[in-house]
Amino acid sequence: MRGVELNLWKQRLGTVPATVWERVELEVLILADNDLGEISEQLGRLQRLRTLDLGHNMLERLPDSLGALESLCDFLYLHDNRLRALPASMARLRRLRYLNLSENAFRCLPEALRGLTGLVELRVSDNLLEALPDWLGELSLRELHLRNNRLETLPTAIGALSDLRHLDLRGNPLVELPASIADLPALAKLDLRWTPRLVVPPWLESLGARGVLVYR
Repeated sequence: MRGVELNLWKQRLGTVPATVWERVELEVLILADNDLGEISEQLGRLQRLRTLDLGHNMLERLPDSLGALESLCDFLYLHDNRLRALPASMARLRRLRYLNLSENAFRCLPEALRGLTGLVELRVSDNLLEALPDWLGELSLRELHLRNNRLETLPTAIGALSDLRHLDLRGNPLVELPASIADLPALAKLDLRWTPRLVVPPWLESLGARGVLVYR
């Protein structure tokens, strides 16, 4: 069951009606594709939310009160906005399992993500990432989507993602990859398409031999 839901997808709202913030019983709130330029701090009142969709808007920042949504555990969609940073309070969303930050303007992964210990799927495709932090290896990710960024290599710490099953690196200017990827015990799919600069590492063949789907 999805719980109490309010679906305002593609309603050309421009701004969120004040009455939405009074719906404290909501568990699912969909505000995608509404030309929204800001979200009120009143968002923090909706403390029963399990899913929040703010995708396909024009957001440049998010309210600090986002961190008050500690029941947010299913999905947080923030893709296709103009975000460059996230509020530090987001580190409190420890139950969140899925986060989509694709199609924004992130040059680095926000430090707030370090607190998302329940995260199993992270999508940061189509951004401006030039490097990944070592703390990424502290997460419990099963899927990591990094298509179309500016990554030339990855940190050795990525090898600490023992639950990682799917790693998507398509469309990056990769030059080399850390050998620690070869030791990822749960890896089932590695996508390296559209990476013409990459020097193919000798361990890549061993991944295929153990049944990992490697796309080149």
